Amino acid sequence: MHEKSFHYQTIAHALEFISSHYDAQPELADVARELRISQFHFQRLFLRWAGVSPKKFLQYITVTHAKEMLRRNSTTEEAAFESGLSGTSRLHDLFISIEGVSPGTFKKRGADLQITYGIFDSPFGKFLLASTGEKICKLDFIDDERSAVRELHEEWHNAKIIHARDALRSAAEAVFHRHKKMKMTLLVQGTPFQIKVWEALLKIPEGHLTSYDRIAEAIGMPRASRAVGSALAHNPVAYLIPCHRVIKKVGKIGEYRWGSVRKQAMIGWEGARKTGIKA
Repeated sequence: MHEKSFHYQTIAHALEFISSHYDAQPELADVARELRISQFHFQRLFLRWAGVSPKKFLQYITVTHAKEMLRRNSTTEEAAFESGLSGTSRLHDLFISIEGVSPGTFKKRGADLQITYGIFDSPFGKFLLASTGEKICKLDFIDDERSAVRELHEEWHNAKIIHARDALRSAAEAVFHRHKKMKMTLLVQGTPFQIKVWEALLKIPEGHLTSYDRIAEAIGMPRASRAVGSALAHNPVAYLIPCHRVIKKVGKIGEYRWGSVRKQAMIGWEGARKTGIKA
C-alpha cells in the first residue's frame, strides 16, 4: 500500500495535466515530459498503479465514456435501486451497512464514545480511518495529518479519541482490496435525508456511474438533486460510501470533496478493475 500511495502523487500530477490539456489530446511523451521522467518509466509506473496503460485508463474518465456508462447502465441501476436493499448492499467484496447515531448521541457529539483512528496509505494517497470499535465513523483522504485529526476531534467533540493504528490495520487493508472480505458497519452523523442519500449510494456497483438526478429519483425526491449534491459534500466516509460514482447528468465528472483529480482516478481505477483489461 505504501508504494501505491507514493505512486499516486505522480499519477495525480499526470491526470491533472491531461485534464487541463484535454483538447490537445496529449500523447504519452507529452505527459512523461511534464512529469520529467522517461516514457518507459511512466508507462511502467502507471501499469503498476492502475493495472492498465495510461491510454486505456483515460478511456474511463472522458466525458464521452461517462455518458455511455450512464446510458448503458440505466436499466441495471434502476433494478438495483428497486431491489429492496435498504441500507445494505455488496461493495466489491465488502458488506456495508449504514447506521445513524441516535439523536441523543448526535446532540452530545459523541459523549460516552471511544474512537480509535490511524493514518494509512491507499492507491489514492494517505487516508485517516476512525472507528468506534466495530463501526467505522470516518474515512478521510488527507494532505495534512494534523488538520485531519483536528477535524475528527471537532466532529466528535465529546468522544474519547485514541490513536491506535494497529487496531485498524485489517479494516484499512480491506477497504481497497477485493481479496479482503469483511463485514463493515458505518456509524454516521447526519440528517435523515443525508443518511437516505448515503444509503442509496451503496447500491451503485463498482465500475458504474450515476447522476445526481438519478439519486434524487431513487430516494423519491426527483426535484432534490441540489440537496443530493449537498449530502454528498458532507459524506463522512469516503470511498466506502461511494459518492465518487456520482457525476453530472451531462457526463462531466463534477466536484468532489477530496478533489476532482482523485475522483477521476477512482472512476478509472474501478473501471479498469471491473473490466480486467491488462493492456
